[in-house]
Amino acid sequence: MRSRIYSAWRGALGLGLLAGLTLTACNRSGQGEATAGNADTLTAENKPAPVDTVKLKRMVLQRDSLKADSIARKMGQLPGAILPGHRIVAFYGNIRSKGMGILGREPKAQMMRKFDKVLAEWQAADPSIPVMPAIHSVTITAQGAAGSDGKYRLMNSKSTIEETRAWAKEKNALLFMDVQVGLSNLPHELPKLEEYLKDPTIHLGIDPEFAMETKNARPGKKIGTYDAKDVNYAINFLARIVSENHLPPKILMVHRFTQGMLTNYKNIKLDPRVQVVMDMDGWGDPTLKKDSYKAYVEKQPVQYTGFKLFYEYDIKPKNSHLMTPKEVLTELNPVPLYIQYQ
Repeated sequence: MRSRIYSAWRGALGLGLLAGLTLTACNRSGQGEATAGNADTLTAENKPAPVDTVKLKRMVLQRDSLKADSIARKMGQLPGAILPGHRIVAFYGNIRSKGMGILGREPKAQMMRKFDKVLAEWQAADPSIPVMPAIHSVTITAQGAAGSDGKYRLMNSKSTIEETRAWAKEKNALLFMDVQVGLSNLPHELPKLEEYLKDPTIHLGIDPEFAMETKNARPGKKIGTYDAKDVNYAINFLARIVSENHLPPKILMVHRFTQGMLTNYKNIKLDPRVQVVMDMDGWGDPTLKKDSYKAYVEKQPVQYTGFKLFYEYDIKPKNSHLMTPKEVLTELNPVPLYIQYQ
């Protein structure tokens, strides 16, 4: 029975159709330049000492982080923070794939009508907190084929990303860019998304299920894993983008449905510039889903919580059904602030 929660690999593998983080040195104007007439007189003794620009940037970010910590302690969270003042309701998938989720399974107009209905249901179920729509797009997807570099993952084309972005803007919705690294890792993959993440409406999801670097297996053969250090890398990556671009806090959503998908959760270091959601991402009958939420989300808390509902897989077990907003709100503790439909 427990194996039913393993999400059937979410239809993402083998879909070949889904056709560095660097700290930029700060050049100081005029540094080391000589004026006319004294270019030949500079000596080793009077040349300016080289500037460690990386160290300077780290010091600036550290001061910014301390300032953010101070504001968060006083105000509860930084200005512009989405959580806990909203409940995010997201549709998940890829607009180019029918097999990865609701985003691509139905024609756009039909899907958007369904989305409107779901948003209204959630708002009616809990009028005390405004519902915020989100498009959660798998942007870097685990693959069944190794690819030219042997990393078993493929990033969406620029045109697909921009079209998905347009869908979100049309809906006045957040956009989550989800990452399945395959045999690659976050330090190699997240920098590809940095320019998009400078948009204050774009946030990040990371999926340990398809993080196979430590498993030495291709995606789909085993369930992958992230350690706290991987989550901390993503937090620090987003925090830097927030600081450098003067943005409101980012949201980092982490998928989870087994014990081994996230190790050393107590070592995750929160930052007020990043709001972390642990999303219970397994499918099955409601009892099994609630048990998994209790075991891997409630009993191993990080910050905020999420819950995933599967239109196709949650109804497959005998006598099962798709949980309603009322069931989710009354039968889960803590009540999730991020809801995702696949």
